[in-house]
Amino acid sequence: MSEAHSPDCRDRLVILGSKGGPAIRPGGPSPTSSLLEIGGRLCVVDCGLGVTRGLVEAGIVLKDLDLIFITHLHSDHVLELGPLVHTAWCTGLSHQVKIYGPADLIEYWEGFLNSMRYDIETRIDDEGRPDLRDLVQIHLLQEGSVPLEDETLAIEALQVDHPPVVDCYALKFEAGGWSVVFSADTAYFPPLADFAEGADILVHEAMLERGVDRIVEITGNGERLREHLLASHTMAPDAAKTAEAAGVKTLVLNHLIPADLPGFEISEWQDATKAFSGETIISHDGLAITRS
Repeated sequence: MSEAHSPDCRDRLVILGSKGGPAIRPGGPSPTSSLLEIGGRLCVVDCGLGVTRGLVEAGIVLKDLDLIFITHLHSDHVLELGPLVHTAWCTGLSHQVKIYGPADLIEYWEGFLNSMRYDIETRIDDEGRPDLRDLVQIHLLQEGSVPLEDETLAIEALQVDHPPVVDCYALKFEAGGWSVVFSADTAYFPPLADFAEGADILVHEAMLERGVDRIVEITGNGERLREHLLASHTMAPDAAKTAEAAGVKTLVLNHLIPADLPGFEISEWQDATKAFSGETIISHDGLAITRS
């Protein structure tokens, strides 16, 4: 753990990328990634396109990378993992980074290293850098407590319902009496309420029904895309229902569908989540919530 992230650092959540899906549109937000600073640790949750720039703009020195979590292997959650770690290495990363994710993450990482072999070996020989291949430890997620050699931070994983993906995990982080839960991508999944019970923040994916119609229309994928979205993701009212059942303090709607189309205002998201009696926040890139 870097000295820059001692237990005295203030806890905060920063949404680096707030949109659902891999598409990028002019002026729109980036795909999914978040920064969680908790218990003196720097945690990156998912690595969609834009995560590296988002971390820098959030004030993070890339060579201080610490823990990275990939909830599942859809591209909008993992595409920039390799480039993030490589860029941190080019910035001076010299300690080991632990990456937690589903089983096929090993294949992704090995493939990335192979694709960058020429650059990595050249920089080792020419610039005297440590071997990037020695600086990453991959740990496979499964339900239950996440092994971590840190008594101040507790992390748990819950396998959620995101067909056709099987290995997709919600994550709960808790340290010093502050807890944050990420739903990952999931259909409405009642067990998530028990998993998130009493959390300070629940970051939950959310869709608007009208938005699904618009996304299907502009992408041209027709009913097949609609069927996927409805079977694999959560409508905003159901995210509110989960937050209310869990008794969380704050619901942060994230992985928004739609997030970058005109005609969808914050008020529509708020109206869709009236079932939740706590505070509801609609994500945007750069949204920062600091522990009070």
